[in-house]
Amino acid sequence: MTLRSHLIGDSLARVGVTLGQGTDDDAVVELPRHRERNQGSSRTAAIIGGQKLNEFDLHYDHDERILWCYFDFSGRPCFTPQVLEEAQHIQGLLKALSDEQVAAAEPPVRYLVLGSRVRGLWNTGGDLALFAELIRRGDQDALRRYAHACCEVGFTNATLYDLPIVSIALVQGEALGGGFEAVLSSNVIVAERRARFGLPEILFNLFPGMGALSFLSRRIAPGLAERMILSGAIYTAEQLYEQGVIDVLAADGEGVDAVYAYIGRGSKRHGAHVAVRRAQRIVNPVSLDELIGIADLWVDAAMRLGDADLRKMLRLAAAQDRRRTREREPQQVPAE
Repeated sequence: MTLRSHLIGDSLARVGVTLGQGTDDDAVVELPRHRERNQGSSRTAAIIGGQKLNEFDLHYDHDERILWCYFDFSGRPCFTPQVLEEAQHIQGLLKALSDEQVAAAEPPVRYLVLGSRVRGLWNTGGDLALFAELIRRGDQDALRRYAHACCEVGFTNATLYDLPIVSIALVQGEALGGGFEAVLSSNVIVAERRARFGLPEILFNLFPGMGALSFLSRRIAPGLAERMILSGAIYTAEQLYEQGVIDVLAADGEGVDAVYAYIGRGSKRHGAHVAVRRAQRIVNPVSLDELIGIADLWVDAAMRLGDADLRKMLRLAAAQDRRRTREREPQQVPAE
């Protein structure tokens, strides 16, 4: 599903946020060119290499059939409407590639790896400045459309249209709030020891409402998940690995190698990974209706926030703005 301008619409335009024109779900969206890279000779590589993105940097490993998808924020390092739109575009692109090559012996993409090009930072979460503005304007509908779009992105990352694709979050820095929720929606979490995770929404009298409770409760005991959400604490990668939230703990600077080790050269474990993921969905399914129902509770709670809560939210939004100037991570393209 593509995030179209009517999802949030004129309300965002009033606060200086614009979205591109909508297209059919499986269409390739033409967005401003960000960078080009030699992606190899396959049709899939050519299509991926031709994408024109502002918020993401894509690299295709033809041999292992991995799409490396890095946040490369043009503005605030969080889920702005533009980031959401491009995330949905990439998800739709994966489906279109798979549909096009349905008869192929090998799927065009086996693994989707989500990382970040910003040093020490994966994603700081929801667009807090936008939240505060919409709440002060009393625009509940626009806030709900944003929340639903986040749920759609998280649900698709978790299920990937039931294609034989495994989503992997590679976290080499901080993943906070909605960023942590996006990590949790991935089928596999690989984190370097320097990574930090947190759900700070309780600091401004709110809770993480776009998937945290649903996805976290399927990795650890529900009571422990609730305790983590209400604490507002920052957790190390090692702490979350010991609790069972993180699947692979890597040494600093070795996250990419850890992903390849998990996959196995030649993606020799791909069949098992896909089968286990599908089995988990039978044992512990997550539905889009569940995510949206919780998001609606979040919207109702957000609209009741007072001025003191909004001031705290805006202080965290200012911290998001400061993070946009962080140095980019060195290019981590594996040797062929």
